[in-house]
Amino acid sequence: MSAENALYTILVEKIKQEALVLPTLPEIALKVRDAADDPEINLNAMSDIINQDPALSLGMLKVANSAILGRSVKVETLGQAVTRIGLRQIKSIATAMAVEQVFISENDVISMYLKKSWQKTVDVSSVAIALMTCYLQKNKHSPLALDTLTLAALVHNIGILPILTEAEQHPDVFANPSFLQQAIIKLANQIGAEVTIAWGLSNEFTEIVRQWSDLTVLPSEAHYLDFIRAGAIYHGVFKNPATQEALLRSFVSKGVIESESFMDSDEFKSIYESARTMFS
Repeated sequence: MSAENALYTILVEKIKQEALVLPTLPEIALKVRDAADDPEINLNAMSDIINQDPALSLGMLKVANSAILGRSVKVETLGQAVTRIGLRQIKSIATAMAVEQVFISENDVISMYLKKSWQKTVDVSSVAIALMTCYLQKNKHSPLALDTLTLAALVHNIGILPILTEAEQHPDVFANPSFLQQAIIKLANQIGAEVTIAWGLSNEFTEIVRQWSDLTVLPSEAHYLDFIRAGAIYHGVFKNPATQEALLRSFVSKGVIESESFMDSDEFKSIYESARTMFS
């Protein structure tokens, strides 16, 4: 049995037995999520919780000062940032900002793979966020929400983590990029869906993670999947030209983008660069 098939077999069997080690959200993200579900929580109390984690606090300031929130006056304090973002959105944004903290490993090969994967996730997410920002400016009554899209985009490929964690347990056999990619392609979506369930995310996120690369699933109306897939096109995840063209045409027909060449425009590139600053 090849190493790739052995890893695949191990992962499938562990999924069946519910024995697969899934990544856990950082404690601060869990605290924020619990607090956000408390009907008695207020902005000051939420700020105190977030302030316990310097990295998350900085992330919140970057989000609050990004152009995607449409504010020109810069906020200087965490309290101001939380007020600007709002309690309704803080749960998703805080979770999204904490996701980077699980992309770590002590194995050199796995660490390299995780860094590349996180960078690709940021690339795809930044495109998705930029496009939805443009979309919501023209569709103010859309049921789609930017904070939901931000979290969905940052976890869309989260399934790679358990795969790489399993490979890390047997580095001499599995820590080889030549077949890790194939294992990820085969299993990442299914495993990623399990991660979203373990993290207590809603079924909406589970389905997005399970379906984002399944192009037999084509929503008839503008959907979070469209924005993530647009990011995948922009950054070469979907490499087939015919697939790219078909998706872009569908995005235009649903109003997700103005034209098939919109992502080449200066307007898009400016918002895209602003979105990226949230993760730099």
